[in-house]
Amino acid sequence: MAIPLRQIRAVYDDKTIRVYQAYSDAIANSALEHGKFVSPPFKMERMTWIKPSFLWMMYRSGWGMKDDAQKRILAIDITREGFEWALGHSCPSHRGSNMSDQEWKQLKDSSPVRIQWDPERDIFLQPLPYRAIQIGLSKEAVELYVQEWVQKITDVTSLAQSIHDLLIRNGHHDAHALIPNEAPLITTYDQTTE
Repeated sequence: MAIPLRQIRAVYDDKTIRVYQAYSDAIANSALEHGKFVSPPFKMERMTWIKPSFLWMMYRSGWGMKDDAQKRILAIDITREGFEWALGHSCPSHRGSNMSDQEWKQLKDSSPVRIQWDPERDIFLQPLPYRAIQIGLSKEAVELYVQEWVQKITDVTSLAQSIHDLLIRNGHHDAHALIPNEAPLITTYDQTTE
């Protein structure tokens, strides 16, 4: 069965959905110690991007080796309700062709969440013909994320390094076995738009 161009795939259960972020040691250590993001060092005023796709996070962070600001890969389990709230209060990260500049500005100014669809990645971080969602949280969405939605934070940097090491040694089958099993998520959000 063909995978739709836009489809949210994630590790999830009835109560939570897992998203990924990459941070510096300072932010990661603080988040793991407190079980939530604490400011400082986390910056509440900045848009924070969450990604349900493990391999897209590996692409973005270079398996945690891209730079010091993305060297720690965190798996964050957030509430399904929070995730749905974010989707319901979002707008696309780019202006649609059926929208004027003024309409786009009004929508963007009133939406605390941005949605962006980027090519999903395979285990070699090459683009696939379908998209993975990224969700940018700002304003009250960041506050809700930090104070209410986050249920558990896990450091998965060593998992990322293990998979990368296996790939370097041509252990493709073993590396595939370690990739988190992400399933399509049924949601009320219209995944075909943008």
